[in-house]
Amino acid sequence: MNSVPPVRPPRTPAEWAAYYHLRYAVLRRPWQQPPGSERVPADDEPGTIHALLLADETAETPVALAVGMLQPTSAQQGQIRFMAVAPEAAGTGLGQRIMAYLEAQARAAGLTEIVLHSREAAVGFYERLGYTVVEPSHLLFGEIQHFLMQKQLS
Repeated sequence: MNSVPPVRPPRTPAEWAAYYHLRYAVLRRPWQQPPGSERVPADDEPGTIHALLLADETAETPVALAVGMLQPTSAQQGQIRFMAVAPEAAGTGLGQRIMAYLEAQARAAGLTEIVLHSREAAVGFYERLGYTVVEPSHLLFGEIQHFLMQKQLS
């Protein structure tokens, strides 16, 4: 993990597989959700932007270290979804790199606001990046409290 490749969208079927594998491993499997639950129709909508950080861009079998998705929700607003960092890479700044990439893509698309639904444990991470809690939102899988957060892009 000396030199981590740049953040970019998945390009090959193997990279897409690594991207979805990390989403599932971090965001769904710990709550006994079925494989496939990490995918949503918005993944394939025009304007949706995917962010991937690989452990090694030259590896024959790609391994995702961090992923995220930006889904435009209006002409001015986008929603960040499915942020995940591999447990072994947690706390190394890769989540911040994914967020910086998605925010830059949002600005380039003319968006002025980003919203997201943060798990309670991640609220502090997003607050350090300039997001503010709007209100409690939903309880995922009946146990994971989420909070609606927002950030105005300059």
